[in-house]
Amino acid sequence: MVENKKKPNPIDIHVGSRIRLRRTMLGMSQEKLGESLGITFQQIQKYEKGTNRVGASRLQNISSILNVPVSFFFEDAPGEGGAGPGMGEAPSSNYVVDFLSSSEGLQLNRAFVKISDPKVRRKLVDLVKALAAEAESE
Repeated sequence: MVENKKKPNPIDIHVGSRIRLRRTMLGMSQEKLGESLGITFQQIQKYEKGTNRVGASRLQNISSILNVPVSFFFEDAPGEGGAGPGMGEAPSSNYVVDFLSSSEGLQLNRAFVKISDPKVRRKLVDLVKALAAEAESE
């Protein structure tokens, strides 16, 4: 296990990044998640960096607190070559994770979901598409 001390396992890093993604999507602090689990925010930091491996029972507790299935933490995990039929679109969903992992993406997502009028939401999507098309043509 000495090699794990030097470099975290890619799966542990992935699971940790998914914990961080979901926690930040909910606007929850590391301290609040830690309190809910009865551990320190430093331990949450270590999980999120992949420095410390999350045990099965702890991951189950985290999934319950963050209101996602345990499988959420393994979506698009490295080394999932044999994902099976019906999973062909999974790699393309990385852009969503990348977007929601960015500060701007998170802020935009939080603000967007607060807009209750579907017409306003549709106009906002149209505006963003138009801006993206304009940026491509430059």
